[in-house]
Amino acid sequence: MPRNFTNWLSAYTDFTADSESPDDFHFWTGVATVAGALRRRVWIDMRKFQWTPNFYIILVGPPGVAAKSTSINSGMRLLRQVPGVHFGPPSITWQKLAESLAAAVDHMRLTLPSGEEMFIPMSCLTVAISELGTFFKMEDQTMMDVLIDLWDGQQIPWAHATRTSGTTDIKNPWLNIIGCTTPSWLKENFPTHMINGGLTSRVIFIYGDRKRKLVAYPDEFLPDAAYAELESKLVADLNEIALMQGAIQLTPAARVWGHDWYARHWNGPRPNHMTSDRYGGYLSRKQTHIHKLAIVLSAATSNALSVTDRHLEEARILLETSEPHMLKVFESIGIVEEARRVTEIEKFVAAHGWLSADQLWRFVMNIMNQKDFEESLKSAVRGGVLTVEMRNNIRGVRMPPGHVNGPVSR
Repeated sequence: MPRNFTNWLSAYTDFTADSESPDDFHFWTGVATVAGALRRRVWIDMRKFQWTPNFYIILVGPPGVAAKSTSINSGMRLLRQVPGVHFGPPSITWQKLAESLAAAVDHMRLTLPSGEEMFIPMSCLTVAISELGTFFKMEDQTMMDVLIDLWDGQQIPWAHATRTSGTTDIKNPWLNIIGCTTPSWLKENFPTHMINGGLTSRVIFIYGDRKRKLVAYPDEFLPDAAYAELESKLVADLNEIALMQGAIQLTPAARVWGHDWYARHWNGPRPNHMTSDRYGGYLSRKQTHIHKLAIVLSAATSNALSVTDRHLEEARILLETSEPHMLKVFESIGIVEEARRVTEIEKFVAAHGWLSADQLWRFVMNIMNQKDFEESLKSAVRGGVLTVEMRNNIRGVRMPPGHVNGPVSR
């Protein structure tokens, strides 16, 4: 059947016009939604491994500001109307995750070029998590190792052993996660050693600390009938996407693009914002992130089972647009105490525009001692985080030129 929309992701963005959440939250929720419909039914075959369209996406923002859970729910509500899509529970142990994957087994019928038919087993789950701590048990290293293994989505069976049922081989396991959390949870629960590699390098973090607009009554944006029709068309197209199956081909132009990008990526200098070794793990997997996203971008526009150079370039731009979000998130993980104090000081100055040292001290005196305050204030000025300014012969500090007063996003 023909699609209702030439680009499902663009149409989904229109569908979320009644939401206060940042645009990026909705776009990446749309990505997770299309990925959930595709499952492991499509892939780019590299012989020794395959790229499949599963993601670990985490929306990060202060509580009650950016409507993270609402953003996720809008996409998952559409995906739940697609037959054959299995959802995993948002609170789980790795043993229960394995059991859920085993219970989600389906068989895809694929016709080979020879005309012979074969049935490919696969176990695919999408998990939507409103509170990340219920799923990501950082103290459970086995759980972390399992999530790392499943992100790769490889063809080899994944063995799960229990005391009661013995060993179960899960064929072609595939896990797609979208969750949300707060910066404070990440600070308290994400260990520093996970940043450079491991799980964190496989996650796309999207940060938002402001409403894109105020929406008092979302039901005023579209009449009921128009809203229902738009939702129905989006679900219909998701059902078409869910029927896609088979190997996705890279066009000749896509391969030229890929060779050129790969050489520049590994032979050229790191991007200025990612020179720290903290981002080494992410950068080493950036090619995989690009190709996973390119699969979704292709599927959102046609059933052609091909990825073009345009899809790859768009995926690169979208990822690099999200990289500043990662920097904001990573800044809150494993930072030294002085950096934490500088961040607290910065928040008060940003909220008030300008503060004298005495005024600022009165705000922070309950969260740091005076010596730490004075050292952190000097560090903030020395690092250019704050600017010294005299007002009425009183020395104070303000945010650097160009900063818009309001909640900061560090």
